[in-house]
Amino acid sequence: MTLPQRAWRILVAVKDALALLFLLIFFGVLYMFLAGGPDPEAHRNGALLLDLSGVVVEQPEAADPRALLTGQVPVGTQFRVRDLVRALDLAAKDDAIKTVVLDLNGFWGGSQAALDEIGDALARVRLAKKPIYAHAMGYSDDAYLLAAHATEVWIDPMGAAMFTGPGGTRPYFKGLIDRLGVTTNIYRVGKYKSFIEPYTLSQQSPDAKQAEQALVDSLWQNWQDDVARLRPSAKLAGFIADPAARAAESGGDMARAAVTNGIADKIGDRASFGKHIASLVGGDQDKGATYFRHSTLAGYLDANPVSTSGDAVGVVTVAGSIVDGHAPTGTAGGATISELVDQAVAKGRVKALVVRVDSGGGSAFASEEIRLALERAKAKGIPVVASMAGAAASGGYWVALAGDRIYAQPTTVTGSIGVFAVIPSLEKAAPRIGVTGDGVRTTPLSGQPDLLLGINEQTGRVLQAGVEDIYRRFLQLTSKQRKMPINQVNEIAQGRVWDGGTARQLGLVDAFGTIDDAIAEAARRAKIDPKRAHRLDLEPQSDFLSGILSYIGLAAPETGSRDIFSQFVARQQALTLGGIADAGEVLTGPAIQARCIECPSTRMKFSGKGALNTFLDKVFS
Repeated sequence: MTLPQRAWRILVAVKDALALLFLLIFFGVLYMFLAGGPDPEAHRNGALLLDLSGVVVEQPEAADPRALLTGQVPVGTQFRVRDLVRALDLAAKDDAIKTVVLDLNGFWGGSQAALDEIGDALARVRLAKKPIYAHAMGYSDDAYLLAAHATEVWIDPMGAAMFTGPGGTRPYFKGLIDRLGVTTNIYRVGKYKSFIEPYTLSQQSPDAKQAEQALVDSLWQNWQDDVARLRPSAKLAGFIADPAARAAESGGDMARAAVTNGIADKIGDRASFGKHIASLVGGDQDKGATYFRHSTLAGYLDANPVSTSGDAVGVVTVAGSIVDGHAPTGTAGGATISELVDQAVAKGRVKALVVRVDSGGGSAFASEEIRLALERAKAKGIPVVASMAGAAASGGYWVALAGDRIYAQPTTVTGSIGVFAVIPSLEKAAPRIGVTGDGVRTTPLSGQPDLLLGINEQTGRVLQAGVEDIYRRFLQLTSKQRKMPINQVNEIAQGRVWDGGTARQLGLVDAFGTIDDAIAEAARRAKIDPKRAHRLDLEPQSDFLSGILSYIGLAAPETGSRDIFSQFVARQQALTLGGIADAGEVLTGPAIQARCIECPSTRMKFSGKGALNTFLDKVFS
């Protein structure tokens, strides 16, 4: 094929790709426009129908354009906790809403703290003398924690109630890592910092098991206490202890067993349930006998927009993994969130701030970046209050320390004050396939951490010192913010995770309370009447087009790891793996070449992110 022919084929391919891309953008925008149109079930007298097919989260993840382009559609929907709470509070006061219906078929659950918040809102509906009806094929722990608030709990004739409690088995990879010959170089502080144990042990360490058992026991006891309070007639203990025996007593009929033991009230399929609700709130024969008049969640919220009168209390959400640089919603990008805070303060948009944390941590650098932005706001007279959702542990707790007051819930998972680093190396694996390493050095850190030859003593000491320094800063920060002696902090730190109730007793949090309690506290600290303040959510703005541009590489690149230790590791991995790329180019290139192996530009082929995965894909596939 001649050069002009190749060039022409490339141009045609580019043209076709661009045409396909713009068609996808066009139909994507069209879909969003049509989906955003008026909902025929938006706001009708009758029931508020909460069809919870999916999970409840603090902040839904941003839509990934790659999922649309590749046809990978996420399973279920992510429901924002605050949307459900607001809809229920509106329904409690709305004369047009006669009842709330919980459709829990396909409900995958959420954190126990999130379910507690929704449950409190359901309790306010009951307090307003409005009945709640729940229906599901079956009930697991999470679904039942909501259903227990219902006036009537319906279960499908072919359904069952199965309560497992928290806990289970996680994989440990030590045997596989040893078989592959990969060395996992671990640098850590805190005997309970068990996140790295699956890569260093074949089973859970006694310390980690003891700490985790205490945590899950506390969460499980909270669950049982809540359900027992809501369903006092339920024979819960026996049903949990021996569900098979309870089923046998009902002739193997699991749905009947649930009713007999007071777990459910009535047995009925969706059609029967729909007819019953229609008899209470009205139906429409043109839509079938099982249809009942209702408002959908989205339509009901659209019909009742959030008030923006009064002064604004900004709420910045730190949800998901805390990462360096910029990130969409559902992931806490250090640069993204710090910029949101700085801009809101600079523009005078907020009188107070609440940092809402639902994260198990991540990058220490990004956590500090977010905390410092909140500290800058405080320096300008903006009070900051922290509110913990399902989790505010490790880096999440680091961020929460910016709050002058910290609210949590009894079932919040928090603490985990500890630091670790894991750096893999292949000094045992590489020679097995005939790959060795050699080179020149100028300092003890030259070429370190060495992916092929392993990490030398000097580098190991430096990395351990870095981990210990960050841990020391974590202790000092906690000691200062929580006004506790540093020795006392160290005793309750060590990477151990605590439930919210224990954390309050230990002084890691100030009080139990929801996000609304935190907003009211922030308003009072800003000398604002809480009743006159309104919530202003500070979130990154994204749209379909920007997502597409980011996917094809036309948007601003994401910022990678910024701390010196991450760069230190990533640079050497990039250089080493760049040698693999050089080998590929040499073997597939022209017979006669002129190359310089010492020139850095030829070897910086890979980013540090995923470097080991790249190597293993090439070697062991």
